[in-house]
Formats: sequence, structure tokens, C-alpha cells
Amino acid sequence: MPYYPGHMAITKNAKKAHRASLKKHVFNVRRKRALTDTVKVVKKAIGTDVKEAEKSLAAAYKAIDKAAKGGVIKKNAASRKKSRLAKAIGRAKA
Repeated sequence: MPYYPGHMAITKNAKKAHRASLKKHVFNVRRKRALTDTVKVVKKAIGTDVKEAEKSLAAAYKAIDKAAKGGVIKKNAASRKKSRLAKAIGRAKA
């Protein structure tokens, strides 16, 4: 997202806040992409190899927790995602 001086922030503080939000946006997008990628890996592995899914579950938990800590997703959403992944692996085992 480019910075448009004439269309958005007027005050010096608002311009600085907008620059900061653009930097935070990059981190949030990166964190969310890591989250979705790891969850996809686990879901794909559930269909093929349950042992591999269990191994990649730890990485998915880590990505989910980091996303929740950074405010990319809410705490309950993170808990729900983790619970559903674990439940899906449990169903695939049985």
C-alpha cells in the first residue's frame, strides 16, 4: 500500500502513524500467511499420512499461538483452530 500525502493523513503524527501501520501490516500479513500455510500442511497430511500430520501439528500450534499473540487472530479463534486440528488427527487415527 503506497503512501498518498494529499489523500490521507494531514498532521505529522497521523503521517507517522500511517507509516507505522504499513510496517505492521507487512508483519501481520507474514504471520497470517505462516499460519495458513502450516495449517494447510497439517490438513493435507491428515488425508495421507497421520504420523506426518502429528509431526507438523507442533509447527501449526506455534504459528497459531504467534498469530494470536500478535493480534492477527483472536485468542478464542486460535484455541478453536488448535482444537479442530487435534480432533481431525484423532478422527484420522481411529
